[in-house]
Amino acid sequence: MYPIVDLVEHQTIAAIQNESDLELALNSQVNIIFLMVGSIMNVKPMVDRIKDAGKHVFLHMEFIEGIAADRSGVAYVAQHIKPTGIISTRIHLIRFAKEMKLMAILRTFLIDHNAVTKGIKAVEQCQPDAVEVMPGLLPKIIRRMTDLTPLPIIAGGLIGTHQEIMDALEAGALAVSCGRSDLW
Repeated sequence: MYPIVDLVEHQTIAAIQNESDLELALNSQVNIIFLMVGSIMNVKPMVDRIKDAGKHVFLHMEFIEGIAADRSGVAYVAQHIKPTGIISTRIHLIRFAKEMKLMAILRTFLIDHNAVTKGIKAVEQCQPDAVEVMPGLLPKIIRRMTDLTPLPIIAGGLIGTHQEIMDALEAGALAVSCGRSDLW
């Protein structure tokens, strides 16, 4: 079994895209937060607040200003920021994170059949802890991904209703990441 499965207590994940939503996420039922905002100057205090609230935090490496999306950036995050893990669209960052004992989520955009095939190849190459598929409104594709890989699938992107969350979960997603605080 994949360790990330053990982290998921609430099947909605707060995807924080602006700092003003952090307080809402901290006071919500979610136990996992995807931090997709911040800079080298403020990300450590935000991560510490999230951890102090008893929640797990994953940093999206491509969205944190001032921290390079490379081996040194991942090493810096692992040694100084200390989140639960990272999220990235880049295979090499997933590998670096795994080497540095961070959990890692590969974010993939499934825009056509070719993207699904490439996404599965990427998963095989970097062995993340989970795969975030976007957009998350594709129960048929979520089901296909769960058939093609044993990795936990997190659906995200364009989620706007509780029913869409339920559809993704019924299709086999482990959890659903969502930027709308009313759905947390």
